[in-house]
Amino acid sequence: MNTNEEITALQVRLVGDNIAEQGVYPIARARAMAEELGLDLVEISAKADPPVCKILDYQKYLYQQKKKAKEMKSNSAKIVIKEIRFGPNTDEHDFQFKKKHAAEFLQEGSKVKASIFFRGRSIMFKDQGEKQLLRFAVELEEFGRPESMPTLEGKRMTMMLAPLKKK
Repeated sequence: MNTNEEITALQVRLVGDNIAEQGVYPIARARAMAEELGLDLVEISAKADPPVCKILDYQKYLYQQKKKAKEMKSNSAKIVIKEIRFGPNTDEHDFQFKKKHAAEFLQEGSKVKASIFFRGRSIMFKDQGEKQLLRFAVELEEFGRPESMPTLEGKRMTMMLAPLKKK
């Protein structure tokens, strides 16, 4: 964005609230108006014919732009993935304990990656592992929904659960 002396056009279109009459002015007149108000002449749209300019406090404008960008960044959703790991023969108490933790993670808005790790010959029980993951998803229905069905990748079977949208 060009300001004050950097604007090279012969005529500019002035817009904004702090000028009496909007319209096309010679560049010298536009600069003089900005100087009278103690503000800067800022080129908003250089591609227009004549270029569109506004009289404003440029430093304040830059500050507000930075502030808006920072606010947008802080409001953007940050996706956190928490992992819960099982074995194919996890007993009931451990299953309930891990389910309770997964429910807490889903309630705070994190995604949960449930995985079953098969060691050695336990890979023979992959159907048992899949049943366990599906049961895990069904028992957590009120907190989150499965994003994908259980998939086997090497010796690990995984499934993602996403939190339900808050109303």
